[in-house]
Amino acid sequence: MQLHPRFQPENVEHNKTLFERVSDLAARKGCTPSQLALAWVHHQGNDVCPIPGTTKIENFNQNIGALSVKLTPEELAELESFASADAVKGDRYQNDVSTWKNSETPPVSSWKAT
Repeated sequence: MQLHPRFQPENVEHNKTLFERVSDLAARKGCTPSQLALAWVHHQGNDVCPIPGTTKIENFNQNIGALSVKLTPEELAELESFASADAVKGDRYQNDVSTWKNSETPPVSSWKAT
């Protein structure tokens, strides 16, 4: 049973082209696709900080490299066009059981720095 509809044959070729577009932009920026993705998250605002998980120092060091990737407004718009809601084909998980949809994260306005 396939738990990842995005990787079903009817979706994978389309989604592969999106990954190739991200990879092309990463190559133009001189970074990896992972660094580009982390940089995109980092550029979402001063109240946003990507927290990637890894168990390997080499991956950690690569993730840190994302902090030096600077994105122009045009590049941000290009990336956002790749990630629009209708760009990716197929649900993330079978039956769309994404845990984030059922989370109860309090609004940012209620957060207090200590």
